[in-house]
Amino acid sequence: MSIARIKNAALFAALLGAGLATLTPAQALAAQVLNVGMAASDLATLDPHRASATQEKILMPWLYNGLTRFKPGSVSLESIEPDLAAKWDVSADKKVWTFTLRQDVQFHAGFGKMTAEDVVFSLDRARDPKTSSFAADFANIEKVEAADPRTVRITLKSPSADLLYTLVGYQGGFIVSKKAVEQRGDNFRLQPVGTGPFEFEAYQASQSVTFKANKQYFRGAPKLDQIVYRYIRSDASRDLAYESGELDLVYGRQDQRWAERMKDRADTKLDIIEPAYQGLAFLNTSRKPFDDLRVRQAIAYAIDPSRIVLFKGKLVAADSPTVIPTATLGADPSVHLPGYDPAKATALLKEAGHPDGLSFKVIQTQNAATLGPAQIIQAQLKKVNVLMDMDVVEHATYHQQIRKDLSDLVIYASSRFPIADNYLKEFYLSSSAIGQPTAAANFSHCNAADAEITAASKELDLEKRKALWKQAQQKIVDAVCAIPLFEQKIVWASRKSLDYGYDLQGSLSYGPLITEKTSLNK
Repeated sequence: MSIARIKNAALFAALLGAGLATLTPAQALAAQVLNVGMAASDLATLDPHRASATQEKILMPWLYNGLTRFKPGSVSLESIEPDLAAKWDVSADKKVWTFTLRQDVQFHAGFGKMTAEDVVFSLDRARDPKTSSFAADFANIEKVEAADPRTVRITLKSPSADLLYTLVGYQGGFIVSKKAVEQRGDNFRLQPVGTGPFEFEAYQASQSVTFKANKQYFRGAPKLDQIVYRYIRSDASRDLAYESGELDLVYGRQDQRWAERMKDRADTKLDIIEPAYQGLAFLNTSRKPFDDLRVRQAIAYAIDPSRIVLFKGKLVAADSPTVIPTATLGADPSVHLPGYDPAKATALLKEAGHPDGLSFKVIQTQNAATLGPAQIIQAQLKKVNVLMDMDVVEHATYHQQIRKDLSDLVIYASSRFPIADNYLKEFYLSSSAIGQPTAAANFSHCNAADAEITAASKELDLEKRKALWKQAQQKIVDAVCAIPLFEQKIVWASRKSLDYGYDLQGSLSYGPLITEKTSLNK
C-alpha cells in the first residue's frame, strides 16, 4: 500500500473513532476537523457557571452564548454587541434593564427553542453561590424576570452602567437550557447543552473532548465539522504532536525561544493576544520596613522592570507602565513610577535610617511566570544592600501563605475582566486587604485611593469615571503600593491553513474563538 493510502486510511480510521462514522469514506476524508492541543491533564467541567480554569474557559464560547458578546477577535469593552439579545433598553435611573431576545435560537441536543425562562434560570443560577463560581459578579442584581417569552427584565439594587459587561459571554454570563440542567443534574458537567456554534459530542478522560458542528446555529451552520480538543500536559509532547501534523492549533509557551521557533516555521502563524496578565510586586505597607514611604520609594528605584521584560523576551512580554494592565478600560499609562535609579534608592534608604541596607522576607511560588522575575529583583536589590530573603514554595502553598500575610512583598501575576474597577477594587481598596472580612488580594494593605475607587464604581458617566480612575492610579503610584513589573500576553500557534474568520487581537476566554466562520483549508 502506498504511503498516501496508508495516511488516508489512518485519517479515515481516526475520523470514524471521533464520531464521523455516519459519513461515507470520501465525505469523512473531506470533513473539516480541527485538532487542538491544550496544556492540561484533563477536563474538570463543561458547566459554564463552574468553569474557572483556563483550559475550560477556552471552550465555553464554543458551546454557549451570552446576552451580549465581544466582537470576535476583540477584548475592547467598546466593541460589545448583541448576542442572544436582539436589543435592550435601560431606564433613566440605570436600574431597570429590559432585553428583547432573538427568536431563532435553538438549544443543542433537541432541547428546543431558547426563551426568557431559560435566561431567567441561567442568570439566577449564575448569581447563586451554591451553583456558580462567579456569583459575586452578579451581586448588584435585585431580580430577573420574564415579562413574556421574548422579554427579560433585570432590576438592579444600585444604578449601574456596567450590566452589559456582566452579561457578556464570559464566566457567569453564559445561558444554559433550564430543561437540560434539570434533567441531567450533576451529569450536566459532562453533558452540556448550550446554544453555541458547536455542541458536545464525546469525552475521553485524560485524553480529549470532542465537539461537533451545531447545524442549527442561529448565525449559520459552522464551516468546521468537528473539533477535537486534546489534553497534552507535557510541552515536549505537545510540540511533537504539532510538528508531526497531529495538531492544527496549539496552546503555546509564554517563552521567547518557543515563540521565535514557531514564528519561523513556514507553515505556522503565531498569535500573541490580549488579555495580558500583569506581574506586580506588592509592598506590605502595614509593617516594617515598608510602612515607611521612603523605603518603598527606594525599592521602586532599585528595581529595573525592563530587565525582566528582556528576560521573558520582547516577543511575549512588554513593559507595564501603570498599576493596572495597559489594555484595561480606565488604565492611564501616563501615571507611572519614576524610572530605575539605584543612586536615589541608596540615598532614600540612608534617609530612612538604613545606611547599611535592610532585609525582608518573601514567599515565592515555584511557578516560572514569576520565579524568574523574583530572582532578577533579588539580584537588583542586592546591589543597593537590600536582602530579599526568598522562601520558594509549591504554588498552592504560596497562595495559602500570601493570604495569611506571611510575606513582606508579594510578586503576583493576574488577568481580570478588562475594566479598571475590577483591578482597583481587588488589589487596592482597603476593604480588600488581607485579613479583612471582605479580603480579596490587597497584599499591600493600600488605602491611598479608597475615595476615588468607591466613587468611580458608582459613577454612571464614563468620562467622569475615567477621571476618577486616573486619580486613583496616581494616588496608588504616589504611595508606592505596588511596582509594575511586566505584562505577558497569551501565545498560540496554528497552521496557516486555519482561518478564524476574523482578525484575532484578543480573546477573554484566553484562546481563539472558534466560530461558525472558522475554516481549515488543508
